[in-house]
Amino acid sequence: MSNSDPSSLSYEQAFAELQTIVTSLESEDHPLEQSITLFERGQKLAQHCAALLDHAELRVQQLTEDEMAQ
Repeated sequence: MSNSDPSSLSYEQAFAELQTIVTSLESEDHPLEQSITLFERGQKLAQHCAALLDHAELRVQQLTEDEMAQ
């Protein structure tokens, strides 16, 4: 698990780390505090991924609108 700021990660990097965290939480037995820390990191990564996807969707919409306007 990385301690870097999620906003500095690409979508692919953030999603891969999020998958690792989910797998770890589902399959391993962690102390409560570590589980909470992993969950918090996962939440931040999920929010970052969602924001990147929203931004990409907006860009696609703008491109589509520009294309239709021509």
